[in-house]
Amino acid sequence: MALNYRKCAEEIVANIGGRENVAQAAHCATRLRLVIKDNGKINKAALEEVDGVKGMFENNGQLQLIIGTGTVNKVYDEFLSVTGMSAATKDDVKAAAAAQQPAWKRALKSVGDVFVPILPAIVASGLMMGVVEALGKVWPSFAETDWYGFLDMVANTAFAFLPVIVAVSAARVFGGNVFLAAVIGLMMVHTGLLNGWNVGSEEAINSFFGITSGKIPTWNLFGNLQIGSYTVGSIARHGYQGHVIPVMIAVFFMSKLEKWLHKHVPEMIDLFVVPITTVFVTALFTFVVIGPIFAGLENYVLQGAKWLVQFGPGAMIMGAIYPLTVVMGLHHMYNVIEAGMLSSVGLNTWMPIASAANFAQFGACLAVGIKCRNAKLKTVAIPSSMSAALGITEPAIFGVNFRFMKPFICGMVGGAAGALFGALTGIGATAYGVTGIPGYLTIDNAGMYTILLLISGGVAFGLTMFTWKEEKTEGTASIKEAAGAAASVAASGGAAASAQDAGFDQKIVIKSSGGEIAQPTPGKVIPYTEIPDPTFAAGTLGEGVGVEPAEGVVYAPYDGEISSVAESKHAIGITGENDQELLIHVGVDTVEMNGDGFNTLVNEGDQVKKGQKLMEFDIEKIKAAGHPDTVVVLLTNSDDYEDVTFG
Repeated sequence: MALNYRKCAEEIVANIGGRENVAQAAHCATRLRLVIKDNGKINKAALEEVDGVKGMFENNGQLQLIIGTGTVNKVYDEFLSVTGMSAATKDDVKAAAAAQQPAWKRALKSVGDVFVPILPAIVASGLMMGVVEALGKVWPSFAETDWYGFLDMVANTAFAFLPVIVAVSAARVFGGNVFLAAVIGLMMVHTGLLNGWNVGSEEAINSFFGITSGKIPTWNLFGNLQIGSYTVGSIARHGYQGHVIPVMIAVFFMSKLEKWLHKHVPEMIDLFVVPITTVFVTALFTFVVIGPIFAGLENYVLQGAKWLVQFGPGAMIMGAIYPLTVVMGLHHMYNVIEAGMLSSVGLNTWMPIASAANFAQFGACLAVGIKCRNAKLKTVAIPSSMSAALGITEPAIFGVNFRFMKPFICGMVGGAAGALFGALTGIGATAYGVTGIPGYLTIDNAGMYTILLLISGGVAFGLTMFTWKEEKTEGTASIKEAAGAAASVAASGGAAASAQDAGFDQKIVIKSSGGEIAQPTPGKVIPYTEIPDPTFAAGTLGEGVGVEPAEGVVYAPYDGEISSVAESKHAIGITGENDQELLIHVGVDTVEMNGDGFNTLVNEGDQVKKGQKLMEFDIEKIKAAGHPDTVVVLLTNSDDYEDVTFG
């Protein structure tokens, strides 16, 4: 019996709290995507029973109702008619869903959005820095060579100019001019300012400014105008190397200011007024407002850390909060504590605390890398964890742990446990600035240090494995979803070649009372249970087979009608005789490739003949993007037949 699209839409609206509870609505090839204002008004049990709704789940702030290929667009049209809403795109829905999330989630997402694009740079630099520093400690003579100097320069570049890289990426996220943002980032590491890593060193301050007081000079832009003890417009003449939060705040402010100016400045003078005003005002805000705030934070953190590390529970607290100071860019101040310990007692007992904190972030990041199924995340998490093991935690923290938060918190717990052990055993180092595995070169008790690393890394790893769950991505289907991927229009394939022309013998791979389904692409046929995706392998979308492709081409497996063509061109739905509904999905999570490497040769609604070429795809591009290239062939309504066989 044909679905009553109007009735389906009306029942959906009734069970989600009515029109007034919907912020935005769109659809893909299989799902109705809704952003709900108040989830408490949703009657989930009733929605599951609505005729036409095959399943539902929540993902990234969206309520997604699974309707099915070729049906969802008709239900969506009726949904718009019932509610009086206008059509929206998936991007509109994503934006609306993001706006519905709590402020802290939006902030974390912004940090992730800024850091994900720059991860290759900081992961590579982090790993190289760890290796170069370790080599310099193992062979002190190597540290005097030209090769060491060159490698150290190459390794340090991304971190020395990290504010610039972050500024450019942040401008893209916040919608600002990337070149103006780069200028702001360059200001924050200008060579006319004391390197931010040296703000705690009196010797470096005196040498840089040619003074003897050991205090960083200031620029007092408004003379000695004071409010209490604060000198208005006073700028401490040091840079922000290693800081990321200040530059993100600065670029966020810059982007908002730039947009406001573009709206209010007349077009004829916009080119002259907007850039100079944006840069000047942002520079003032950055150095007059952000600067004092973070300078004050550094002093508080430094004094607090000095006091806390004098006893065990304090060390545990510092082991926990150390990663937070890395996030804020304040961790370089700890060199002052370490130097003071070495000069006074000859043993740096701060180093085990920092090592515990860093190695715990390694454990948490490694757990994410092992547990996650997303290929891209895995290729980021594993190298980032290795960098953290070598003492460079920024890639792990910003690229993975802080982005997902639970691993970051698990790392804090592991750091606390390891730091407490370090304080109770009294181990220490004979140098400073080295943590993690390279710390073996300076630690006074390698056995106890090994136990410390095992405790901190092990606790963080175990907690992350137990508590963190990978969020469902756009490319992952949900339970009860019984139809393919998202739809789009592609070029017509009237002149397409056939399987027969290519010499490909299409063997029958699926049989049922509905008919026979031939192999759509050359390659090795595997059971659907061996497809490298849990949803496909569980038969959630229907039973079928997988094909490990030998060529990047898809042919029609039977005569039928194209019911859907994915927007990202990676999947095609075909309806055949006796209402067989077949999904041909090329690769796993290849929706993330956004059509790159795929060329569809048919449109939705086209009539096709068995053996007609439907799609071309680039196997090497799929592999390079980190995705399995298995071609998934599923009879999505296999439950309608009792005699389905494969082979």
